[in-house]
Order: sequence, then structure tokens, then C-alpha cells
Amino acid sequence: MASLLLPIIYLTFISLGLPDSLLGTAWPVMHVDLGAPVAAQSLISIIISCCTIVSSLFTARLTNRLGTGRLTALSVALTAAAILGFTTTNAFWQLCLIAIPYGLGAGAIDAALNNYVALNYGARHMSWLHCCWGIGASAGPLVMGWALGNSLGWPGGYLVIGATQVVITMVLTFAIPLWNRAAQAGGPGGEREQAVEADAPTAATATPPTNRELLRLPGARAAIASFGTYCALEGSIGLWIASYLTLARGFDASAAAAVVGQFYIGITVGRLVSGFIAQWLTSENQIRLGQALVASGLIGLVTLDGPIACGTCVLVAGLGCAPIYPSIVALTPKRFGERASQGLVSLQMACAYAGSMLVPPIFGLVAGAGGAALVPLLAIALLVANVLLAERAVRATGH
Repeated sequence: MASLLLPIIYLTFISLGLPDSLLGTAWPVMHVDLGAPVAAQSLISIIISCCTIVSSLFTARLTNRLGTGRLTALSVALTAAAILGFTTTNAFWQLCLIAIPYGLGAGAIDAALNNYVALNYGARHMSWLHCCWGIGASAGPLVMGWALGNSLGWPGGYLVIGATQVVITMVLTFAIPLWNRAAQAGGPGGEREQAVEADAPTAATATPPTNRELLRLPGARAAIASFGTYCALEGSIGLWIASYLTLARGFDASAAAAVVGQFYIGITVGRLVSGFIAQWLTSENQIRLGQALVASGLIGLVTLDGPIACGTCVLVAGLGCAPIYPSIVALTPKRFGERASQGLVSLQMACAYAGSMLVPPIFGLVAGAGGAALVPLLAIALLVANVLLAERAVRATGH
């Protein structure tokens, strides 16, 4: 059962990553066709993030009512419909409306599957799950670039990705009986780690706790906040390192873009590698190792010169980012028990999207005000906050 279900979960996370970079890739052409200003892309991103936060907060209740399989299939269907809807827009306001179902669907997928893998497969597969997201996020711009280069335009790129999502929706719909049988058997089980407290009631036999009850658990606030600061850090590096390199270090735009590419390569490769080393290194120590690598990369970025050196430093920072996100999620059942796990993963996801939405604009304000040289220093400050919160969660929970 586990061997059949796991590839479907991986495929779903590839589908989650596929559309994530499409808007940024297509926007230079889209905003002209739609008559929208360049800065209007931020409004679309904010709408998607807000809807993702909302759906994340309701995922625990929806999972308890529908089950992970049905919720995942419905959510992918919602994102597929939204992506196909992008192909029909001819005005910016339509794009804003279609962004709502896209964000709602993406948030439910993220929260539900992260918790399911944390409960049933453990740290190794959690890392590989997020590696699959990286594969999807890397493939999306390639598809859009191919469409733009072959006169299909940005609607053609969205059509290809939307059609792919429809196929994945069909696969997930046919796979619902697998989820049901796994639930009746008590989970896939085959590679499940001893992550859940022995006396913790299962989701099937206990009413999920409320958000207020979850926030009262020892270490819960620190764990949630550490997740938010990490996602704010990752998002800020991805968005503003290129501006730092061009404005403060004198790189040309193409060289800066190549360096940023090293960051995402580091994340994807790092998550593949961290899945292999999970059997030797605990999730807590993977987080610490990742934080140390991020610190090394950021310090090197400030002190070293040249495209090769800066590219290497950003690659190291990406490798450091790789294990942090999946390791925090993998630790959630171990720290708080199975009954609280889905609710806390949902709160973590909501905090993650809030951090990714709210913090990077602060970096942008600083860079736009002539302080581009401060970007890596702000990233280091975020990293320090992440380290302090992560260690506080360890002290409070023992993990």
C-alpha cells in the first residue's frame, strides 16, 4: 500500500510546484497584454498568499471531514481550474479573481500532504517530498519559456500546465480508494518512524484541538514562529539577492540571475541529499546543520568578491535552506502528537505564507531606499531569529 501511495504523493507535490514560478516568468509579457503596470504582479501574489493562509487554517477541519485523499484531489482540481482560467483572461481584474481559487487549492494541498507524510513516512520522505516541489518549480518556467519562444504566448504556457494538472487530478481521483484503504489499515505504515507519542489519540478517534488549544501547547508558538521566519528568509533571499548583487556589488543582470539560480539548485539538490542522510542525522541536527550552512553562505556573500565566489556562497546558502522546512514539519508529530499534528502543520503553513508575503517587501523598501548593501545583513538577522526560535522549540518539547 505504501509503495503505491507514495509515488502519488510525490506526483502531487510536483504538481504543487509547477505553477509557482509561472507568474513571474510570464509577467513581462502578461502585464503588457493586460494593460497592467509592472508592479501589479505584487497584488496577484498577495491575493494568492492570503487565500493560501485561509485554506491552511481550515485544512485540519477539512481533512477530518473529507480525508486526505479526497481533499487533495479536490484541491488539485481547484488549482487546475484556476490555471486554465488564466488562459482566458483579458483584463487584470479577472486575473485577481482567478487567483482566489488558485490560492485556496494550493494551501490545502500543502498543509494536508505535509502532515500526512510527517505522520506516515518520516523525515527522509519529507525531504524528498520537497525535492519534488523543487522539480515542479524548476519545470514550470521551462514550459512557459518554451511557450513564449514558440509563439504560443503565456496563455499557451498556462494551458500546458493546466492540462497537466487535470491529468494529475484524474490520477488522484482514481487513487482515492488507496487512501481509504490506508486509513482503514491505520496508515501506510511500512516506513513510518516512531514519531507519534505512544498515548496520543489518532485523528480518526479524536476531535482535532482548536487553534487556541494548539497555541497553548509547550513550544508550539516557537515552532510556528521558527517556520515563519525560515520561509521569510528563503523568500527574501530568492527575491532580493539579485538586486543586492546588481545594486551593491556591480553585477550585470544576467550574472546576478545566474547566481540566484544557484540558490534554487542548492535547495533542490540539498533536499534530495538530506533524505539520504536522515537515517544518520536527526531532524533537529539537520536544522542546525542547515542554519550553519546558511550563515556561512551569507557571511561569504558579504566578504567575498566575484561571480564564482558569490555563486558558490549562494549555492551553500541554498544547500543550508534545504533541510530546514521539511525537518520542522517532520518533527511536528514527534513534538506534539498525532492528534495535534494536522492543526499545527496548518498553523505553520499559514505562518509560513504570512512570513513570505510580509517580510520580503521590507527588504525591497530597504533596497529601494539605497540600502541594497544591507540585504544580506537583514537575512542574517532573520537567520538569528530563526535559530533562537528553533532552539526554544527544542528546549520546550525535547525534540
